Amino acid sequence: MSLADTLVKLTRLFLPDFALKCTHDKIRPDVEQGYCPDCGKLVKNEWYITRCSCCGVKMKAMLKSGEVVPQEHFCSNCGGKDFAVEKVEKINFIDINFAALVKKEVQEERFCNTVKCWQERTSEQPKLLVQYL
Repeated sequence: MSLADTLVKLTRLFLPDFALKCTHDKIRPDVEQGYCPDCGKLVKNEWYITRCSCCGVKMKAMLKSGEVVPQEHFCSNCGGKDFAVEKVEKINFIDINFAALVKKEVQEERFCNTVKCWQERTSEQPKLLVQYL
């Protein structure tokens, strides 16, 4: 266990009202979604790329205050300052240098998959009922 993990656990123990938001650092970037081992929530990985609105050149993206923005303030190709954010469904090795990874918590739908069966009372031995899912 690292020193940072120990400090987080001690802070949660002595200051339970102190809001520490999990950063989901242990979720690998190559999976689409997974459960965070620290907080137990389902986390979905989303990749975003920024492009210049004028010429369409890819710009290196970063996450700043929860928003995807380009690293440079101006396009290196045309000098424009406007940009567009594009969500990428599947990341490839070419775009990974330009993309920003956003880890979003997913609200799980909780439902029950129970099947109930009744059989009429007869004098015969009851037979097994087939269950279809």
